[in-house]
Amino acid sequence: MARSGGRRVLVSVDAGAAALGLTPGMSVTDARLRVPELVLADADPAGDAAALRALGEWALRRYAPQVALAPHGLWIETQGASHLFGGEAALLGDLLHRLARRGIGARAAIADSSGAAHALAVHGAHAATMVPHGATAAALAALAPVALRLDAPTLDLLARLGIDSIGALAALPRAPLARRFGRGLLLRLDQALGDSIEPLDWLVLPTALTARIALFEPLTSGLARLVATLAVQLCATLESQGLGARTLDLACGRVDNVVQQLRVGTARPSRDAAHLAALFGEQLDHIDPGFGIESISLAAVRAEPLAPQQLGEGAAAAQQLPALVDRLVSRLGARNVYRCTPRASDIPERAVERIAPLAPPQGRGWPRWPRPPRLFDPPEPVEALAMLPDSPPARFTWRGVARRVAHADGPERIYGEWWLDGAEAASVRDYFQVEDSDGERFWLFRAGDGVDPATGAMRWFVQGRW
Repeated sequence: MARSGGRRVLVSVDAGAAALGLTPGMSVTDARLRVPELVLADADPAGDAAALRALGEWALRRYAPQVALAPHGLWIETQGASHLFGGEAALLGDLLHRLARRGIGARAAIADSSGAAHALAVHGAHAATMVPHGATAAALAALAPVALRLDAPTLDLLARLGIDSIGALAALPRAPLARRFGRGLLLRLDQALGDSIEPLDWLVLPTALTARIALFEPLTSGLARLVATLAVQLCATLESQGLGARTLDLACGRVDNVVQQLRVGTARPSRDAAHLAALFGEQLDHIDPGFGIESISLAAVRAEPLAPQQLGEGAAAAQQLPALVDRLVSRLGARNVYRCTPRASDIPERAVERIAPLAPPQGRGWPRWPRPPRLFDPPEPVEALAMLPDSPPARFTWRGVARRVAHADGPERIYGEWWLDGAEAASVRDYFQVEDSDGERFWLFRAGDGVDPATGAMRWFVQGRW
């Protein structure tokens, strides 16, 4: 709560209070009449602003080179950074998942304009919204005008005129709207529809290590050469502080005040200027110079200690794998470059997990029994003919193809992991290695021990193939 004039009002309410009919702006007196046991806390605008900025700096380090503070939220420019997460949808899912783990309830939207993203995140029907390119107007049409961040008098007048949606507002002639409401209404509408650029105050990390060049003449070509020059300057700064870059942001400021940015990452700390410059590689083609670039900067937004290394036999070869990983991540995205390591589980689809390609050894060994190099997760059902309880299938049908079993070995019995799920306490799988008449080898299992229905449904599945 906070004081507004001579009275105390609610500034925000939690889900329980909202369910009881309490809303921001309601007086504390009215709220206590409705809910006598209401628990109140003083508003802390300064603390809220500091927490929001801290959250913005976290997003700036993790997700994208451009992050700005929005009313009660963040704007994140995903262009140039989403490929590191496997696309914008994957970035959105990762963001909401990590916020939820921190106990922060959030709504998010990705759209062509900052205004549309804000409108859909705050007033949209879903907690996560992805608007296809070019579909902004259709996505906003059903929302109320309050989603345009208009002032209260404008909203009251729109309500009296019966204009209850953005679609209805956008369909009206612009000249009468400008005469009655002024330019503010049309500006907000254009910003939401992407017809007007909305200037945002992008956050800058105070600890970022940066190299910058201001150009006397706008640049329309030769960007790679300048990136290489900036990389040399930045690496000299990193070396003086005993650091290596892990995340780099390239920012290109155009003469029309548009800033375009790219982000790359490294698997290990690095201050090899040639390698860092090469990571931007093909991504520089995504920078549109427009009428010219007048400034360019390269910042290490994440850096880690990197001690000097003794050069000698094998030193160059030791750097080749991290450099290869960095190039693959820059081209394919971080989620698509990984290695597999065993997990402490007998259930085949749980026995392998993905880790970073250069992560240290996990200290766990692979199963001593033979496993096929290709596993299916989830296992795929098959129709099989077999004698119960311990005989392998004589024939089975998988993906519409009937196969006759020529050779088989098994069963290998695997029990459910009762400590994870009580339903697995009695579950059993019997695995068989089989070879069909064409020489193809499969790993099949029957769910159940072949006797007791409580151990499984007695259905057959293919888990993998050699």
